[in-house]
Amino acid sequence: MVKFGADPFANSVKQVHDACDILGIKDEGVRNYLTMPNKMMRVKIPVKMDNGKLRIFTGFRSQHNNDRGPYKGGIRYFDPEGGVEYMEREVMALSSWMTWKCALAGVPFGGGKGAIYINPKKENLSKNEMSRLTRRFAFMISEIIGPQKDIPAPDVYTTGLEMTQIMDTYGKLNGVTHQPAVITGKPIPMGGSLARNVATGLGTAYCVREAAQILDMPLRDAKVVLQGFGNASTFAGEYLEKMGCVIIGASDSKGDILKPSGMKMKDLQKWKAKKGTVVGFPGSTKVSTEKLLTAKCDILIPAALENQINAAIAKKIQCKIIGESANGPTLPEADPILYKKGIIVIPDILANSGGVTISYYEWVQNNTGQYWGFVEVAKLMENHLVTGFKDAYELAQNKKVDMRRACMAIAVKRVVEAFELRGVWP
Repeated sequence: MVKFGADPFANSVKQVHDACDILGIKDEGVRNYLTMPNKMMRVKIPVKMDNGKLRIFTGFRSQHNNDRGPYKGGIRYFDPEGGVEYMEREVMALSSWMTWKCALAGVPFGGGKGAIYINPKKENLSKNEMSRLTRRFAFMISEIIGPQKDIPAPDVYTTGLEMTQIMDTYGKLNGVTHQPAVITGKPIPMGGSLARNVATGLGTAYCVREAAQILDMPLRDAKVVLQGFGNASTFAGEYLEKMGCVIIGASDSKGDILKPSGMKMKDLQKWKAKKGTVVGFPGSTKVSTEKLLTAKCDILIPAALENQINAAIAKKIQCKIIGESANGPTLPEADPILYKKGIIVIPDILANSGGVTISYYEWVQNNTGQYWGFVEVAKLMENHLVTGFKDAYELAQNKKVDMRRACMAIAVKRVVEAFELRGVWP
């Protein structure tokens, strides 16, 4: 992975100021309002471990903006290289990006994000320890979440199981037998939505398809590099493969591989399931992260963590389309370089907004008690993303700016409109 260095919240603030410049927003008070979270909660989480000892974890919930609707955003269990203080800045940035993501997708939510500083994969926490950690965190943030307040979801190293435990804890604390709308990303039996598990990757594939049409680039035999091999990356790879693309590169936390002749997603997934890594896949070559990102291909899908593409790497990138399945994978210093090279960058707030879009429809289904099929939900999501892409591309052409600035300008304008309609009270 590219070494930690940049402050993700500083990056998110710069993106807001860039959007304000395009929109002609000069009021410093409005700019500060748009950049800073409404609320940032940092909690200590005491957990009795299986060995009987007490351990204290640190958790966060950032509520960035709710002018357009309740806060919305995932909860991750992770240990970024910069430590707890870095994670605090990271969560603030991610909550900001969720605000713009929802606004751009036309989803009536604001932005939130949560995290606990723990990597359960590294530490091998037991099921009971994970349950106690999750439920205690749910208790700690229960006063600020709710179906009309703040609706969490899964993120890095959290699953539908943790979401169910949070839902159950919230319900018991509030004397409610069943309150599925408090959280999304739940298993189907607990009120989850069909298509939610594939949403982020499928949404990225839809956006790549739109970009390819702009470039008049056939997707048949188009070469794809996947950085990361989690949920977003694997489903992006699967759906791009169905559209005719060929996967030539992949990576996970244990390494990066290239195979220019191509790899089938089902074979890669079987190998990963058997070996615990994509590394060593038959016929592939292990390479550095830089070599993977700069490999000659048509489509690059950064789907790992933030701060992956810096200026030095941007200068060497050889693809035509970048679809950011991860949040914040490209540093601001890289954007002008990629734009000058004519690479279409589909920014994170558009490329990976399929997840929050279907989360919205999960929330709608939970509130109404009416549930839809896979095709219907996926089509609703596709309409949001295609409209968002076309709106952003049109603005980018008119203003002669890159897609990130165009997407941010649209999103910021929509939030400002809601803010002005509400006014400041008291």
